[in-house]
Amino acid sequence: MTVYEFPLNERIRTWLRLEDLFDKTLYFVRGGDARAHHAALLGLFELTDVTGRPEMKSELIQELDRQKTSLEDLRSNPAVDSARLDAVLDRIAGSLAALHAMSGKIGQHVRDNEWLAGIKGRAGIPGGTCSFDLPAYHYWLNLSGEARGNDLMEWLAPLLPLKSAVDVVLRLLRDSGHRSRHTAVQGLFQLMLGGRSAHLLRLSLDMECAPEVSANKYAVNIRFLIPDRVQKPRPCDRDVDFELIFCSL
Repeated sequence: MTVYEFPLNERIRTWLRLEDLFDKTLYFVRGGDARAHHAALLGLFELTDVTGRPEMKSELIQELDRQKTSLEDLRSNPAVDSARLDAVLDRIAGSLAALHAMSGKIGQHVRDNEWLAGIKGRAGIPGGTCSFDLPAYHYWLNLSGEARGNDLMEWLAPLLPLKSAVDVVLRLLRDSGHRSRHTAVQGLFQLMLGGRSAHLLRLSLDMECAPEVSANKYAVNIRFLIPDRVQKPRPCDRDVDFELIFCSL
């Protein structure tokens, strides 16, 4: 089954992008070789761009506080697994503490680093980070993998509280999902929401097609397309069985 996720507001869209960027960047940090660490550095630059909004930190704090209050109200419910609840609340508390401890503008330590700024400026040019363009960067890429990895983690460390907070919020969001099975007749599907709200749609299917989703507060419309690696995708003209999950915070 292939799972597709479609955020239904800008906050969730940004948090999903952060999750993806953190996962990729840390993967390449662990890669160890020079090419992997180059990719990790590009990921760091993207992270600083995405986290540049001043309200990023406050939005995560507000959401975690709201989730904490909501979950604490469940303590009196005998049907709730208290050990699991305590574990989730501990993660929320830890993430909140780390966010509150962050000082200054997010990512400013990267922007203020003139060496990194020079690399970022050249990285936007095709082939712009060749050794003859950035000899100091070429020198860094030829240091030991451990030395480069330490530098990368030093630059990433001030951003990691955001990763922890995003991981917690998105886990709670995905765990809130309500599953239902549907069939898109001739590749087309519409579902009237009838007052139901959602922040994220998760769609799973095992057919050789990909969904294109549009949604508003009244309805969800899905069109299934057959991917083509040469031409643009073409509409799927057969019935498609799929699973749809509505997730809300």
